[in-house]
Amino acid sequence: MTAEAAPLLTLRSISKTYAARDGEPVEALKDVSCTIRAGEFVSILGPSGCGKSTLMSIIAGLLPPTSGSAEFAPTWQASRLPNFGIVFQDPVLFPWRDVMANVVLPGEVVGLAREERDRRARELLRMVGLTGFEQKYPHELSGGMQQRVAIARALILGPPLLLMDEPFGALDALTREQMNLEIARISRESKTTVIFVTHSIAEAAFLSDRVFVMTGRPASLRDAVTIDLPRPRALELMASDRFGVYVSRLRKMLDVTRDLS
Repeated sequence: MTAEAAPLLTLRSISKTYAARDGEPVEALKDVSCTIRAGEFVSILGPSGCGKSTLMSIIAGLLPPTSGSAEFAPTWQASRLPNFGIVFQDPVLFPWRDVMANVVLPGEVVGLAREERDRRARELLRMVGLTGFEQKYPHELSGGMQQRVAIARALILGPPLLLMDEPFGALDALTREQMNLEIARISRESKTTVIFVTHSIAEAAFLSDRVFVMTGRPASLRDAVTIDLPRPRALELMASDRFGVYVSRLRKMLDVTRDLS
């Protein structure tokens, strides 16, 4: 991803207000505006419950904003296939379908020819390191392997955008580190734009080209921090002084956010 890459998504003054059970309005998002470029890896970082997942749902079209808009590039609108894949914290795999059958499911839904969807699935399973596991069922896989299946499924239609809502939050620390390496490699190889929701400062700094730091509720965009570190990134980078500077900067922003919320 280069700084000159064309915009893929522009958020214009997005706000979201819910009606609580007691009838009082709850303001989740307030005037969120930003631009995300094609091929960019962006993390949305903020305190728990600040509205990160709400913003993700609005981007995906799963939730309407109260005001504002999410505008995609014209080439996005011209595509016949779904334009984004989604990966949640829970892999949401069908337990009665094996790995191959789970990955090809979106292709079945849109009527992709069987030969083509199988070809794509095999290539994606190779990319996520699961060649040889095609006939395994979800209960036979570790948590990290299940998430790899979910990532492959999300990419099978070749979407220009991958939305990831705290996808590694339920994994142990070592598996999470490995999955960070995997998603960094996969996004680089597939040239997919990634929007990644997390509350982990180190994860955001390690993965991202830019980190969008959100305030407390109602969430607005406090700052967008460019992470100027070379790629590909190895785990040893986390012990470097340069990485520590970014982590410290992001932590200070979040501390200010908590004080103001």
